[in-house]
Amino acid sequence: MIQINQIYYLKSSDGEISELGECGGSLTTLMKFLLENKIVDGVLAVEKGNDIYDAVPALICDADEIGRTAGSLHCGTLNIAKILVKYFDEFPDLKLAITAKPCEAKTIIELGKRGKIDLNNLIMVGVNCGGTFPPVTTRNMIETVFHVNADDVTNEEIDGGKFIIKRIDGSKKEINIDQLEEGTYGRRYNCRRCEMNIPTSADVSFGNWGVSGSYAGEYSCVEVFSERGAEILAKAIESGYLLVKKPSKESVENRGRINTSMVNLAKKWQIHDFEENENDILSTFTLYQEEFKKCIKCFGCRDACPVCYCQDCTLESGTPEWVDKGRIPPSPLFHLERLIHMVESCTNCGQCEDVCPMDIPLAKIWHQINLKVTELKYSPAMDSQELILFDFFKRPE
Repeated sequence: MIQINQIYYLKSSDGEISELGECGGSLTTLMKFLLENKIVDGVLAVEKGNDIYDAVPALICDADEIGRTAGSLHCGTLNIAKILVKYFDEFPDLKLAITAKPCEAKTIIELGKRGKIDLNNLIMVGVNCGGTFPPVTTRNMIETVFHVNADDVTNEEIDGGKFIIKRIDGSKKEINIDQLEEGTYGRRYNCRRCEMNIPTSADVSFGNWGVSGSYAGEYSCVEVFSERGAEILAKAIESGYLLVKKPSKESVENRGRINTSMVNLAKKWQIHDFEENENDILSTFTLYQEEFKKCIKCFGCRDACPVCYCQDCTLESGTPEWVDKGRIPPSPLFHLERLIHMVESCTNCGQCEDVCPMDIPLAKIWHQINLKVTELKYSPAMDSQELILFDFFKRPE
């Protein structure tokens, strides 16, 4: 009997997927089960693009193609929740399953609260995440730190606080992530500050934390967060798709210790990055005026943001004209308007900072301001039933 708030070890009964996937291939097999049994119309996940540093979204509707999405891509920094809005705008009755990192799961909840996604038509299969790596910087890191041709790397993984690469000849090299982050390499900066490693707003969440002994590398540690999650796992097990084991008390406790350690590390990075966080929201905003002066108003941050969806954007509005057209850098109102929209909905996914051509630390700015909002006892994107903190007016899109 699969129960909510319980943890299980799961492994695929399909030998091919078990070898192809991560930690026994249970997540990939669950998606195959959902497709073959017509529970969903499609699975939205990521697959390898040109190389292991390139993750691209993939909508899989044929169960035989699900193997394309097997395995982890730690240089996959995209937030595929943004794509969901486009699918549901076009096909509102579409039923999908999606693999979601914590920031993606939070984004989905936020979009659901705002009526852009019907959460009843979506199964969220979460993946635990200790952080993603910027692809271009990571290629450079492999060349300069590992002294390996980045194109010769066939696989990368994170285990035990180490970044591990595997080369074409089968050899492996590893280095402690803490050591990387003492310099200029390592995880993306928003990931370092992130306290959400387990996507508790998903229906279920998969990971390798807490898998020990002979089960390590062979099984995934899966936590159940919803009745729907418990139901689909139970059916997949009963149908013979998944093999299940009960983890020991010690393994569950170890998983909790790892998560606590990651949360504490994130808080240390917040202290490191937010040395001046005693101000109110507007005072914090003014700390970054020199950074905002670098802005060329390319709208990249707005276009990349997964919770920016208005068709009639106030940043380009003519009536009233909030932001002067043709002015570079734009007036402070440009970023102040972004602040008003993002202050209680930012999920710290880092998309805005990733695309900024002027290297403005946008994710850092919004995260620092967002932490001020949590002092009001409001945490964005955690509860689909919680009212939006600021809701000024509504108009047809």
